[in-house]
Amino acid sequence: MVAVTALGFLLALEFTARHYGVPGPITNQAREVIFRPKSGGLLYAAMALMMVVLTWRQRFIALAAAIGVDLGFLAVRWGVDARATEGHPFGNGALWVMLGVAAVAVTRRTGRERALLLKGVGLGLLLMAGRKTGDIWLLITSKTRPMVLDQYVAAADQALGNPSWLVGRLVEAAGPIGFNVLDFVYGQLPVAAVVAALYQLRHVAAERRFPRHHLVRTFLVIGLIGPAFYMIYPVVGPLFAYGTGTQHWMDVSLWAPEMPPTEPWAVATVWPQTFPSVGLPSPVPFDGITPRNCMPSLHTAWATAIFIHSRKGPCLLRYAGTFWLIATLAATLGFGYHYGADLVAGVVFTLTVEAALRTFDRDWDRAGVRLVAYGTAIFTALLLSYRFLSVQMAHHPWLFGPLLILAMTSVIYAYVRTTALWEPKPAPAGARAPEPQPELI
Repeated sequence: MVAVTALGFLLALEFTARHYGVPGPITNQAREVIFRPKSGGLLYAAMALMMVVLTWRQRFIALAAAIGVDLGFLAVRWGVDARATEGHPFGNGALWVMLGVAAVAVTRRTGRERALLLKGVGLGLLLMAGRKTGDIWLLITSKTRPMVLDQYVAAADQALGNPSWLVGRLVEAAGPIGFNVLDFVYGQLPVAAVVAALYQLRHVAAERRFPRHHLVRTFLVIGLIGPAFYMIYPVVGPLFAYGTGTQHWMDVSLWAPEMPPTEPWAVATVWPQTFPSVGLPSPVPFDGITPRNCMPSLHTAWATAIFIHSRKGPCLLRYAGTFWLIATLAATLGFGYHYGADLVAGVVFTLTVEAALRTFDRDWDRAGVRLVAYGTAIFTALLLSYRFLSVQMAHHPWLFGPLLILAMTSVIYAYVRTTALWEPKPAPAGARAPEPQPELI
């Protein structure tokens, strides 16, 4: 049922993309069997995720095969002088290996072993499909939502002290090195998720089964549900609505995206030097190219999910999860991609999704249902307040600023308290282990 739903969703996005004259997620993924992939690193990360179902010997064979295929592609492209300015020169091999494992599962394995291999391949392909569907979602938001609500969020953000303007100045002061370090962290968020997921799934090959709950589930559900709110609450972000667009970072960025100038559509070009003025907000028209992908901040949501799932890992993984969360928050604000209000909504959104998945695993535990309902109510209240109370929030920051932080903190507290009840209780000190029974040995 899940596979049929996912396929139907991908087909719907494929036809929608074709309607706008661009290839859809299925076509883009199929092209990467031969042509340069958009992200070779993501393909290898997806293959690493797939390899949790393989033995160590099979993993070495799979990795060697992927590298061999990539070297073959490099040799052929060099031989025919196939020059390309887009995409990565590697990554095709990883996709070939995943497809090969799927073929082996279907033709050479049966029963639980076949299901396990196909589930591993499915996780890897879903990670890549999530990236492709995200790109199409962004296109759809830019084409179907001509009006944006940035003035409302910018007004509401004054209750938080305009954090995007403040952090934007810090990133500017950090210069090219600071910017590009944050840009790398921001762009490699899926790879960081795979690293955390690999630790959680490290016993799959030995136990021949997946744990009931892991980071990949949360990551994919966030990517599936989150873009729907882009359609409900279209926002482009302060860099575009109050700045000069990606041209602002062109002089310091090593990987600056080539986008048409957005300055003619901006409400004002004041980011990050001057705080925006408080007036009567209204929807404003924007170009048909810039994604409306701010509310909520899904980068914040994903980084929060990584942080949560890294808490039970070793010390190094916990530090890495904390670093990735802090750096991602700094990048989302400092690059001008998000308002502070987006980040608050993103944290609440993630905790609600995570709670819903864990409650589902516990057959809709009553405490979990209350937590999901509370998180949903707070998330809804945040979106409504940004839309209908933004002027009041701007004029009374001493009241609404603490209320926003308190609302987010209350969801964090409720999540920590509820999930703590689900943790297995440690055995009392000095308790004797039960005697082994002969029939159980």
